[in-house]
Amino acid sequence: MSESVTNELIYSVMQKMQTDLSELKYDVRDLKVRMTMVEEHLGSSIIATSGVNSRLDRLNDRVERIESRLDLTEHR
Repeated sequence: MSESVTNELIYSVMQKMQTDLSELKYDVRDLKVRMTMVEEHLGSSIIATSGVNSRLDRLNDRVERIESRLDLTEHR
């Protein structure tokens, strides 16, 4: 049962490939958009964490000053 390769068969296969390629391009475009969103979210999380760390550092400084004023720290 060998089929002869005709122009119609080649054309039909190429149409299917073109459709698949179009779908693949759409999927890649969607993945790029999603990846950008993940990167933006990660960047926002890093900035928020940095802000929290900064506030904790300031609180730590304040607690150290309070301990020092109340003479609650051991002198080294």
